[in-house]
Parts: sequence; structure tokens; C-alpha cells
Amino acid sequence: MVLALFLAAAPGDDPPLPTVPQSAEIQLKVERDGSLSVAEAISVPDGVTMDRRVPLRVAAPHHRDRVYGVREVVLEGSGNAQVDADAFTVHLTAGTSIVRYTVDGAVAGNQVTWELAGGWSTDLKFIRASFAAPKIPVAVDCAIGGFPCAAAQIDHAGLTRFSQQNLAAGDRMTATIEVPEHTVPANEVLVPAKTIAGAFVLTTPVAWAWAGFAALLLAAAAFVGFARRRATGDPPQAGLIAKNGEFASPEGVLPGHIGLLLHGSAGPADLAATVLDLAVRNYVWVSDGPTLTRRNPPDEHLTSFERAVFEAVLPGESVTLAELRQRHVEIPRVALHADLAGRGWLATGRLGRAGIRVVCYGVFLTILLALTAGYAQLGVILALAGAAAVAVSAALPARRHAGAEVARRLRGVAGQLAATRAKDFDKPQRELVFSRGLPYASALGELGPWVAAFDGLDHPPPVYWHDGDITPDQAGSFATALAGTFAGAHRGRLLAAVGVDTGSHPPAGKPGGAEPS
Repeated sequence: MVLALFLAAAPGDDPPLPTVPQSAEIQLKVERDGSLSVAEAISVPDGVTMDRRVPLRVAAPHHRDRVYGVREVVLEGSGNAQVDADAFTVHLTAGTSIVRYTVDGAVAGNQVTWELAGGWSTDLKFIRASFAAPKIPVAVDCAIGGFPCAAAQIDHAGLTRFSQQNLAAGDRMTATIEVPEHTVPANEVLVPAKTIAGAFVLTTPVAWAWAGFAALLLAAAAFVGFARRRATGDPPQAGLIAKNGEFASPEGVLPGHIGLLLHGSAGPADLAATVLDLAVRNYVWVSDGPTLTRRNPPDEHLTSFERAVFEAVLPGESVTLAELRQRHVEIPRVALHADLAGRGWLATGRLGRAGIRVVCYGVFLTILLALTAGYAQLGVILALAGAAAVAVSAALPARRHAGAEVARRLRGVAGQLAATRAKDFDKPQRELVFSRGLPYASALGELGPWVAAFDGLDHPPPVYWHDGDITPDQAGSFATALAGTFAGAHRGRLLAAVGVDTGSHPPAGKPGGAEPS
């Protein structure tokens, strides 16, 4: 019975015509699909024009804008009406005109909101409006600039009615009607506000981007965990003699590589092992002094790292160990790292460098989107992805899988060097095996056992790269002196650097100090 009365009282297709000049009669009806049908009858006095502008993008909470759509606009009377991207505008001349249109986006949850009247260029003397829905509304609200309208109520027949006198030019009369749940589907459209804060609002595309970023982080964490699980078993047995009868190193690893591969750093011991290896391979001649002399020029058999060492140690024809100590020669770490990275044993660092570039791109994109199209969180996500790449690069082992395997085999070589018996080698092999193994024994810390194994023979192998007839023990002493020379030069350089940084000065009366008065 109530529903029948409500339907009977619902407005028809034509609103009642205004009886007062410069007034409006308005009919609203929310359809079952959530669209809002509106019909406005406006009376314009002779000699007057009336213009109305209804914004279709209005501010909403949480740095968002609510967007309405107006379609199917029909004007009966004198004037015109049009819709653009941001506003619905009406221009009327003298007489009574009826404007019909459909609004999308007026339903939020179970509330229907629309601007009944407002934005007119002239005052409205009287406004009357009615609202109908498939079900009787449960609450109604009407406001003008934060103040309640003159009348807004649900009558005994279930029809919602509004009225207002003297609406000033520019003022806006907005109605919000609450209908029972599930009466009509919601169709509210919210978009980020065109402000800096609105540019950072979480939207559906941005939420998907965050989900993708989270998946990327999980995949990166899994990759890092997998990469850090290197082979850790017992070192494999290392044979020191290859099938051709020569000394064999795992995968052609050089003595200068050992410190960086095993310990993650290179220093004087690796420099000394490289110089010793150059002597063993006939690029450097060693004589009493001790003095190092160029024997053969660098050729294609030397790596760029070895060439750098050769040129740093022997820029001229010869040099003594005492002179080397004063020159503070350091191992060329950049060339060494590049050599190991080129062999696939160490990470190249490209991931970290690329991550830094991506961070810069992300910061730029964030600023650009914040000032233009919005969705600035996409730039933030890109910057964080770059930061994640930098973190992954830092968390990954410095050694790649191949490098970890070579390092494991080097530990096996160290054990073999410590346990070697010279009698295990044929007499023709001993000379080459002892000298070729000497730089590796020095770099791996097994110099003592290696030298002792050959020095105890009745006929020790000759040392072909040193002037004069020296024993394996003397060759080991030279290797020790060479390492001590570079270590002392390194300590001297550090002490000099500390003295410069702290502004310290030698005491009076010492070399470099002031004479006592």
C-alpha cells in the first residue's frame, strides 16, 4: 500500500512549471541502474539572461576529486546547454525553459548526491525540488554553503521534497539522499586531486604496481638466498701436474688472483706473488742486490693486470728491493678486479650501477608525475626498485658460482702444496714444478712446507730465474723478502697518509722535525 502511494506520488516526465519569475522547479529520479534523471524548469524574466555552471569535478576527502558525468542533455525553450570535460553549463534567455539530462556518478554507497541548483549568474527567488527512488529514502540532507536548506523532508507518501527561497547568485544548493542498501548500484567515480598530495594517492594501477614490486622483492630475496648457497664441501683433491707434465693451476688462476678470490681483498702478498710469477715465466730476471731486471718485454701472454704490475714495478730497466720499498708500489686493484670479472669469477657490479641509475630515473619520474599527470607513486616504486637492485648487488656474494668453485679448488691446492713430497715428482719435473709452484705457495701461505720439500733433496732442483747457483731455501728467502718489501712499502704509505690527515708532525730533533733551540 505504501509503495503504491509512493509510485503514485512520484514525479512524471515533466516538472511543474514555475509560477514565480526567476525561479526553478526541479525533478530528480534515481533509476535502477544508478543513473540520475533530472528535469529542471526555469523561469527567466523578460530582459534577463541566466547562466549556470555546474562543476563536474568536485573535491572529496583524502586528496581525491569526485567526478560526475552528464549526458543526454535536452533543452526545451530559449537558450542552450553543453557539457565539457569539467563542467555542465546552461545559458537561458527570457521565458520558461526545461532542461533534461542524465547524471552518472551520483551514487556513493547508498547515498545519492547532486547539486539541485546553484552556480547561477543571478539570484533565484524560489526553488522547489522532488526526488524519487525505487525504494523510499531513509534520510535526507540539503545544504547551501554549509548551512541547511529551508526545507528538506520525506513526505507521508514517501516522496522527498526540497524548497528554498532567495538563493543568491553563485550559491550552490546540494542534496544528499540516503536510500536503503542495495536499492541501486553505486557508481561513484573518485580520481586523485590535481594537487601535489593528490598525485601520491593510491589508485588501482598504483596498487597493482606495488603488488608487482612486492613480487619482485620476493623473487630478488629468493635469488640472493640461492646465490649465497655456494658449494661448501671438502676441497677437491688437487693434482699439481697436468697431463703434459707441467705445473697446473685450477682454471688457469694466477698467483695474484688468490687473495681476492679467497679472502675478498688483495694486498702486498698478491703483488709479491705476481712479481715472483713474472720472474718464473722469464719476464723478470733476479740477481744479487736483490735486483729485478727486465728480461723479456710484456707480450700477449700477459693479462692487463700483469702488464700493470710489470710497468709499476719495472718502469725502467731494473730496480732494487730497497728502491721498491721507497716507491710504495701498490697492487693495481681495478685491473685485478676487471681481470677476475672478465673470467666470470667475480661480479661485475653492473647491477648496482644500473640500480643507481634507476633510482635517479625514479626520482625524476616522481617529480614529473607529481607536477603533471599524477600517479607519482609509480616514480617512487621505480626509485625503490633501483634501490632494491643496489641492495641485491651488495647482498650477492662477490664471487660468482664459477669463482666460488675455483676458490674451493684453490683450498685443495693449498693442502696439496703443504703435503707435497719432492720425491713424488720425476727428477726432470722438479726444476719446473718447484719454480712454478713457488708463487702459488707464497700467495697461499704454504711457502715454508713447499721450500722444505725440495731443499731437503740430495740434489735440489736449480733455480733458473735467479742469477747464480741458489738453493730452493734461498729462493724461498727471496720470495719472503719480496713480500716484506711490498708490505713495508704499504705500511709506510698508510703511515704517511695518517700523518697528512691528522696534521701530525715528527718530534723536534727527529728527521723532518725542527732543530732544538
